[in-house]
Amino acid sequence: MAIGLVVTPPITASAQSGFTVDGVLEAVVQVVSKVPAEARTARTLGTNRDGSGVVIDSNGLILTIGYAILEAESSEIVLSNGKRVAARPVAYDHASGFGLLRANQKLSVKPVELGDSSALAVRDPILMVSHGGRKGALPGLVVSRRPFAGSWEYMLERAIYTAPPHPAFGGAALFSAKGKLVGIGSLIVGDAMEPGHATPGNMFIPIDQLKPILGDLLEKGRATGPHRPWLGIYAQEIHGRLFVSRTARGGPAQSAGVRQGDIVVGIAGEPVTSLIDFYRRVWKLGHAGISVPLDILQGAKVLPISVKSTDRYKWLKLDHSY
Repeated sequence: MAIGLVVTPPITASAQSGFTVDGVLEAVVQVVSKVPAEARTARTLGTNRDGSGVVIDSNGLILTIGYAILEAESSEIVLSNGKRVAARPVAYDHASGFGLLRANQKLSVKPVELGDSSALAVRDPILMVSHGGRKGALPGLVVSRRPFAGSWEYMLERAIYTAPPHPAFGGAALFSAKGKLVGIGSLIVGDAMEPGHATPGNMFIPIDQLKPILGDLLEKGRATGPHRPWLGIYAQEIHGRLFVSRTARGGPAQSAGVRQGDIVVGIAGEPVTSLIDFYRRVWKLGHAGISVPLDILQGAKVLPISVKSTDRYKWLKLDHSY
């Protein structure tokens, strides 16, 4: 299906919505975090994190992409006028990918309103906004709604894919034509329209993923359990095979004998051919703590390796606040 990617004028005010680009720019801030060198994610995500976030309540609560604040020892936000304000991480949710932080002082910023991401459809116009004012605002289209599977044991059933690509995607705000927040930027992808079709774009996390867990995140720093089993396997899907690109240091899979370069060929004798299939079947087995019977191709032999799963939060070095 071909979708034209030429977007005519940026979303502007309408009598129905009263939405203007300038009306949301102030609410999109820069998020800067410092992560200690000994943090689990320091090697892969770095110790200096930089992204965007969006103010979602009148008390300085900011929604961002989780990796911007994950394992951070300190964070701050930079307002549209350049003012820097200290902030503290409030919550991280691995299942959705969201992160929350709160400014240490009251902000004179009007918060954005959460929209209905389930109503977003292919061809709908949207506005992507990163920090940086008007230069960070880019109009586009929704080009796909489909599952997304990431190598870090992460999956969304109905991710939002947009085009053209926004280069400052991390934590960027996605607004509907009515000016409501409908997503948070996660990645840049090469197949936004459909798998195997070269269409550069972005993947946004739907805001509807936040609504049922927001209360828990604010109260406890994470969604309440039971939680998914985590194996510590980072896998890449190539031509129907799941190659282990690496294992989490000290994680369950490494401890069980799974190695970089292995191929996951099945679960309990049943073949798996995609990341989506793999995650769905592992998570269907039960909650964190279960043993997952993997069939692993090491060299020329397929070995049965039982991996005792855990809760990923127990492996991460998280601050006591979340």
